[in-house]
Amino acid sequence: MIEVQRLTKKYGELVAVRDLTFKVETGRIWGLLGPNAAGKTTTMRILTCYLPATAGRATVAGFDVFNEPDAVKKSIGYLPEVVPLYLDMTVSGYLGFVAEIKQVPAAKRKAAIGRVIESAGLKDVGHRLIRNISRGFKQRVGIAQAMIHDPQVLVLDEPTIGLDPAQIREIRELIKGLRGERTILLSTHILPEVTQVCDGVVIINEGRLMASGSLEDLAASFERNDGVILKLRRAGAEEAALFQGLPGVDRVSAEGNELRIEWSRGRDLRDDVARLALDRRLGLQEMRSVAGIEDLYLKIVSGGLEQ
Repeated sequence: MIEVQRLTKKYGELVAVRDLTFKVETGRIWGLLGPNAAGKTTTMRILTCYLPATAGRATVAGFDVFNEPDAVKKSIGYLPEVVPLYLDMTVSGYLGFVAEIKQVPAAKRKAAIGRVIESAGLKDVGHRLIRNISRGFKQRVGIAQAMIHDPQVLVLDEPTIGLDPAQIREIRELIKGLRGERTILLSTHILPEVTQVCDGVVIINEGRLMASGSLEDLAASFERNDGVILKLRRAGAEEAALFQGLPGVDRVSAEGNELRIEWSRGRDLRDDVARLALDRRLGLQEMRSVAGIEDLYLKIVSGGLEQ
């Protein structure tokens, strides 16, 4: 649904995007992940025809971004990092205005407005002025305007930036609810966003592709060891020694109230580890994989897994 091949964008001597190649399958939510100034927004602006590339090729819904921009714009919905809202318009009035701009037929506009108000959870604020609704609802209006013309593809640039925790959770649930219905490319530098929302990820740094694929595939190709991190009521040398004695465990390290327990990839000692923690009444509070997105991301942007 989205294909990018050797995409490059230069601003004079500055290369913002360098030889970037990746693909997003139909109906998937894919994260575009990278630190600030990695080239995420530039890539999205090229895909949405807001910005020309210097070199390379990109297609959206089968249409060439450079040769068929009008067809791309009809197939894509875009939420920029700063949502372009008219604060003195009502939510429904603004969505009607956007529907007209995006050439939704007049006979279908009322139904289109009703559809996106329902999908974005805006029924309670549809007749209120945009200036009088919360930041979270404004972000929902931004997503609604991106969907008003019923596009196949959504491109969302930092959709939860500036929101409080409750609003972030609401927007994440809204985006997850669109899985399968639309293909979504989601830009973020917030690591939990990827694990909680996305099916896979493209990681870029300084405009260059560092890794692309599902998180499971990336972790499998990157990590030699497998293991878990245990959060216990107490995790000291005595507890570490208990787990070090388990057959197959290669290494145990303690930090605070957590133990990192590792073994060779290909084994699965999670049941043994959990059983020992429960049998010894160590106060098991949490058990998670060591191949977390935080470890993976930091290793990749520091030079690992370059594609």
